[in-house]
Amino acid sequence: MRFATPWAFLLFAALPVLYLIALKFHRPGSVGFSSVANAKRAGASLRTRLARLPLILRTIVLILLIIALARPQQGREKVKDVTKGIAIEMVLDRSGSMGTEMSYMGRRLNRLQVVKKVFQEFLMGNGKMLKGRPNDLVGMIAFARYADTIAPLTLEHGALLRFMETLHVVKRRSEDGTAIGDAIALAAARLKTAEEELARFNESNRGEGGDTYKIKSKVIILLTDGQNNYGKRTPQEAAKLAAKWGIKIYAIGVGGREGVATVQTLFGTFKVPGGGGVDEATLKNIADITGGMFRMAGNEKALRKIYEEIDKMEKSEVESVRYIDYKERFMDFAVAAMIILLIEVVLSNTLLRRIP
Repeated sequence: MRFATPWAFLLFAALPVLYLIALKFHRPGSVGFSSVANAKRAGASLRTRLARLPLILRTIVLILLIIALARPQQGREKVKDVTKGIAIEMVLDRSGSMGTEMSYMGRRLNRLQVVKKVFQEFLMGNGKMLKGRPNDLVGMIAFARYADTIAPLTLEHGALLRFMETLHVVKRRSEDGTAIGDAIALAAARLKTAEEELARFNESNRGEGGDTYKIKSKVIILLTDGQNNYGKRTPQEAAKLAAKWGIKIYAIGVGGREGVATVQTLFGTFKVPGGGGVDEATLKNIADITGGMFRMAGNEKALRKIYEEIDKMEKSEVESVRYIDYKERFMDFAVAAMIILLIEVVLSNTLLRRIP
């Protein structure tokens, strides 16, 4: 409980003065007797003992009215955490060239496997420089000749990792290719839709405490080792669309022009040249269009460093909003004072009436 006008308590200092004035000017009447010994032996009646009750009741009334003037308020403090997170779409190339071998902690894996493992460190943390992204909405798009949504934007990152486990390098020639432009356009559309749906949800729940999650910024992290050669949109067209919707692209070129791709056929596993390599000029261009960043990652360590760089630039926030819902309680004290005053008036004019 709190008091809106605590200065009213200064009136308590006037109560002793009022009490003395009441004793001085409201002394009971007296009649002279030669001796009151017999009256003393008779004792005091109940009415005599209660003679000062009206004065006590009036004092209580004044105390309650002073408390009411101080405006007591009762409230409950509430704390609401509002998360301002980053909406991230991971866009992963799974074309045949991503089967090129790459080293990861002393093991030989293909590029897609290395990309997935380092991405998991970025998402969940690795106990070192990467602390994880628990407050970010993260989704995943994969592409080869066609772009597909692997996982929707979600805060349930464990589920996202399970979706990612199903992601492999394409094996059919009819599915192979590199549709970078279509993949970026699909990722941008997913981010824009998620932002609009979240805005509608927050608006519909405005009366229940307001927003609890806000998208601070929208980001596409594109990882590819090739050049755009399929799809309806060029990477530049898709980048302009992303820029229009306020989305930044962090483009990462995986590997380089050297490499060997592992290809599964009916006659066994064969190693073939890994393709034409990363189109660095295009990736740099789409990053510049959106205000993002382009980096090359020739190995696992370089890829991890790039994620550390992104991790520092894109920070999510959690802010606590405190508010108190107060209810005025002065009426309770005022009503109690009126009831006691009514009792005092009734007693003073009936059972405890005095003459004069």
